Amino acid sequence: MYKVLLCLAIVTLTCSCSISQELDSPPQQAELPYASIPDYPDAVTSGNVLGRMIDGLGYRYYWATDSLTQANLDYKISEDSRSCMETLDHLLGLSKFILSIVENDLSIRDTNEDDLSWNDKRMITLNNFMQSSNGVKGLTDKQVEELKIVFMRGDKKTEFPVWNMINGPIADAIWHCGQVVSFRRASGNPMNPNVSVFSGKNR
Repeated sequence: MYKVLLCLAIVTLTCSCSISQELDSPPQQAELPYASIPDYPDAVTSGNVLGRMIDGLGYRYYWATDSLTQANLDYKISEDSRSCMETLDHLLGLSKFILSIVENDLSIRDTNEDDLSWNDKRMITLNNFMQSSNGVKGLTDKQVEELKIVFMRGDKKTEFPVWNMINGPIADAIWHCGQVVSFRRASGNPMNPNVSVFSGKNR
C-alpha cells in the first residue's frame, strides 16, 4: 500500500511540474514573414513593382537580423556612432514611415515601441514591410501616383510625391540592412551564407 501511495505521489508531482513549466514558458513567436520572397505578381504594374521592392527589403531585413546575439546588438564601430540596436530601431521607424504612406495614416509613425523586446521589434518591422507590400500590390498607376508623403510641422503641411518614398525610406532601409550585416560580421556572427538576394530564396 505504501509503494502504491508513493507511486501516486510521484506521478502527481511530475504532472504538476509539467503543467507549471508549460504555464511559465513564454508563448512561441508566430511565424515571421520574409524567410523567402513571395511568388512573382501576375503582371508588371507600378503597384506590383513597388511591392516587390518592399519584398526585397523584407527578405534582406529578415536574414540580416536572424539569430542576432546581444553582442551583435550592442556592437558599434566607434564611440560616437550608432550601435546595431540603434540602427535596428531606426529601421523600425522606417518601416512605420513606409506603412504610413501606403495607408495614408500619419498616426502610424507616432506609435512608441521603446519598451518592447528586440524580438517584438523585429516582428513588428517585418509585418510592417509585409503589410506595406500587400497594400500597394494591385494598385493602378493612378493610385500609386496618388500616394503622398506628408509631414506636419505644427499647422504647416508639406507633401512629397511617391518618388520620394522610393529614394527615401525604402532605399534608406536597404542601406541600413547592409550596415546590420556588416555589424554582425564584425562582431563575430556572419549572416547565413545561403542567403540569395537575387533569387529571394536561400540556397
